[in-house]
Formats: sequence, structure tokens, C-alpha cells
Amino acid sequence: MLDRLPVEIVERIFAKIPDTDLIAVSKVDRVWWQEVRREAYKRWKNYATMIGDVYCEIRALGKHYIKREIDWITFEDVNDLYKRWINRLTEDQLYIMEKMLRNGMVVDPQERETIEYALSEQRWGGDPWGLGVV
Repeated sequence: MLDRLPVEIVERIFAKIPDTDLIAVSKVDRVWWQEVRREAYKRWKNYATMIGDVYCEIRALGKHYIKREIDWITFEDVNDLYKRWINRLTEDQLYIMEKMLRNGMVVDPQERETIEYALSEQRWGGDPWGLGVV
């Protein structure tokens, strides 16, 4: 089926599949596996970018608080919201990474090591990315 569809349509189909179902779709055949792998890597990188953006927002918020541009209550509320957001994004990212690892989609040894370390840190309640926002 996929060999008859234009690549753009296939990419749009895979982009709409939720994270929880994405890896299961890779079981169809080799072509689906390759497309799922590509989409999973794309999502992994998107999560990393979003986590970095939120982390920058946290740092900027801290600078505003230090300069007394915002009050303590506002700082705490917004900071907690950002921390919960980073934790959620990290959970989603690690879910994708773990599924990729378990299904043989990660071939680079350094990426494999990074995933195993991050999963271990998360299991033990640590901060997988060392951002200090747990």
C-alpha cells in the first residue's frame, strides 16, 4: 500500500498517529518500519527542541524575578507550570526513545547509551537531562 502512495501523504498519515500507537504500526512491514523510525526520530528531536525552549523560558523567568520585575507568587506559579510542562515533555520523549530502543530503531551506540542513561535516571527519580528542574 505505501509503495503506491506519494511520500508526502504517507508522512501526513504518520504525523497524525499518536505516540502510544506509533511503534505498533511499525509491525506491518519493512516499509512501515522505516517510516515509523523516521517519524519517531522527528518526534524525539521535536521534544528535545520544546524542552530546550521551555528551559530557556524558565531561565528568563528567573532573571525577571532577580531583577524584581515580577513578584514571588507569580514567579512560583509560572515556574511550577514550566516545570510540570518540562516533566511531561520529558516523559513523552523518553517514551518514544524507549520504544525505539526496544524495537531496534536506534543503531548509533552513543544514542543507545544516552537513552539507557536517561531511562535509568527517570526510573530513579532523577533529572535525565541535567536541567535541574525536577
